[in-house]
Amino acid sequence: MAMHGPSDTPAFAARAKKQYGQHFLHERAFIDRIVQAVDLAPGEGLVEIGPGQGAITFPLLRRFGALTAIEYDRDLVAPLGAAAREHGALSIVPGDVLDVDFSALAADTPAGRICLVGNLPYNLSSPILFHALDHAAVIRAMVFMLQKEVVDRMGAAPGSKVYGRLSVMLQAYCMVTPLFDVPPGAFRPPPKVDSAVVRLLPRDAATVGIHDRERFAGIVRAAFGQRRKTLRNALQTVMAADAIRTAGIDPQSRAEQLSVAEFVQLANHPPGD
Repeated sequence: MAMHGPSDTPAFAARAKKQYGQHFLHERAFIDRIVQAVDLAPGEGLVEIGPGQGAITFPLLRRFGALTAIEYDRDLVAPLGAAAREHGALSIVPGDVLDVDFSALAADTPAGRICLVGNLPYNLSSPILFHALDHAAVIRAMVFMLQKEVVDRMGAAPGSKVYGRLSVMLQAYCMVTPLFDVPPGAFRPPPKVDSAVVRLLPRDAATVGIHDRERFAGIVRAAFGQRRKTLRNALQTVMAADAIRTAGIDPQSRAEQLSVAEFVQLANHPPGD
């Protein structure tokens, strides 16, 4: 990814706060690619997580006219709102994204759906992803920038060294498509890791095929809790070996060998049968 272009000058100065994991994107080439990856249908709402200095926010406003931004750093709220006025209609929700009800935001849109976009804080990326999954019924698409290592795990296939709980949980409910990498130099200050942009498209609930979401999550969590153990041992508190076998899965298998479909098959089978 040798795409480097002129940097956007932020509309206001803000010092990145280490305790919030802030790294502000500034390379225009990558900003443009993220904005182009966002596809908004008529009547849908656009929600940005962590707008920071508005590097992605302002181009999105110019393209779509309006969006809602969720910003944890309250020192950024006022300057962000003031700088956004010349670009479009920005509504800012101050606070922790994990406390935001995405379903309520979607209910306020004509289509009853939202799309999510954001440069996620890398220390909170997994909790934010799982929070979004809880509201997948009202989210049509997500375009996120994350640590590249996390994106690799999100899209990993069975048998891969990085295939794990995150891979299974996200792929069960979403189509996961890594889009492109972003180098450290595209940020101020530069992080110590590479980043990547990924698109997630939640699957229609009727096609997911999971009977009990909590049981599915519990099976996946237990299976990957101790990767080196066989399913017989890893799942002994939630599912008997005979039940694993009658579900069509070898109890001697390990979690990283099972496909997403096989995890669904396992979770849908009665635990004692």
